[in-house]
Amino acid sequence: MTHHLTRRAFLASAGALALFAASLSPFSALAQDKPVIRMSTPASETDQRSVALATVFGPAISEFATYQPHYNASLVAQGSELEAISSGDLEMSIASAQELANFFPEFSIFATGYVHQSAEHQVAVFNDALMTPFKQKVEDELGVKLLSVMYLGKRHVNLRFPRSEKEVMTPADLAGVNLRMPGSDAWQFLGRAIGANPTPMAFTEIYTALQTGSVDGQDNPLPTVVDAKFYEVTKQVSLTAHLVDLNYIAFSKSVWDTMTADQQTALQKAADDAAASGREGQLVKEEELVTFLKEQGLEVYEPDLEAFRTHVQAQYVGSEFAQSWPEGVLEQINALGN
Repeated sequence: MTHHLTRRAFLASAGALALFAASLSPFSALAQDKPVIRMSTPASETDQRSVALATVFGPAISEFATYQPHYNASLVAQGSELEAISSGDLEMSIASAQELANFFPEFSIFATGYVHQSAEHQVAVFNDALMTPFKQKVEDELGVKLLSVMYLGKRHVNLRFPRSEKEVMTPADLAGVNLRMPGSDAWQFLGRAIGANPTPMAFTEIYTALQTGSVDGQDNPLPTVVDAKFYEVTKQVSLTAHLVDLNYIAFSKSVWDTMTADQQTALQKAADDAAASGREGQLVKEEELVTFLKEQGLEVYEPDLEAFRTHVQAQYVGSEFAQSWPEGVLEQINALGN
C-alpha cells in the first residue's frame, strides 16, 4: 500500500497552505465579526446528520460565526473533504473512519465489521482515553480536530433483485454480487469480508447505477436507503447489520486555534449537542423504517447474523488492517461494550 508516502507528500504541501490559511484566519482581529464556517458533505439536506447540524449546531454558534452547509458534495468532492480542511480550503465536514484510515491505517479498527455494538457504544469509545492518541495524531499530522461522533446507523445489504432470485442469509449468498461500496481500501475490504464483490462508486451515482443494473446492490443504514430513495430501485433488504457506522464531526484545527476559549467551549458543546440530536433522531427513524420499506414492496428480513459475524471477524484476523491496530485497543473497545 502507498498511503504512507502519499500522506507525507500531501502533508508537506498542506502544511505550508495551512500556515498561510491561519494567517488569514476569519477569526483574526482584522477579519469580519462573524466568519463563515463552511461544512461540506455528500449527504442530502434531509439526512439526520444534516438536519442536526443545521438546527442545533448552526444556531448554537450564531453569536460568533455563520454556519454555511453545502450538501450533495456540491462544494467539495466526496472523499476530498479532509484534504480541503487541512489545506485551509474548508472549515468543517463529517468524516468517516474509512476516510481517516486512508491517512492513518489504525483508524480502520473503527470501520471493522461488528466492532462497534451500538450507538451508545460508539459514544463510549469516542469519549474514552483510548481515543486520545487517535485524535491527537489527526490534529498533529492532518490539522483536523475531531469534535464528536455522529451515529450513522447499522449498515445493511440492499439489493435490486427480489428475495426469490437471491436470498442473503449467509456470506456465501453474496458470492458474485456486485455491491456498491465507497472506494477506500477499508470499505472495499469490508465488502469482501461480508462475502460480496465490492464495487467502488461515489454516493451520488448509486441511484442511477441501481436503476440501470450497473451494480446489484448497495449497503447503507435504512434512513439513508429511504432518504436517497434507493427503495425505488431495489427489491429487498437483508438486515446484516455488518457495521454500526459512524461519522466524526471534523473541524479545522487552524481555525479552532484562532478562536477564544469561550468560542471553543461553545463550539464543542454545539457539536456534542448536534451529534446527540442526530443520534436520537436516527435511532427513532430506524425503528420506523422497516415497516415503511415493507409498505413500499421491499422484502426486509434478518439473515444468520452469527454466520456473518464469525465470517467477517475471521477475515480481519491477520489482515493488513489488523496489523496497524495499536496493541490492546480492540480489547479495550470490546470491554466498553460489556
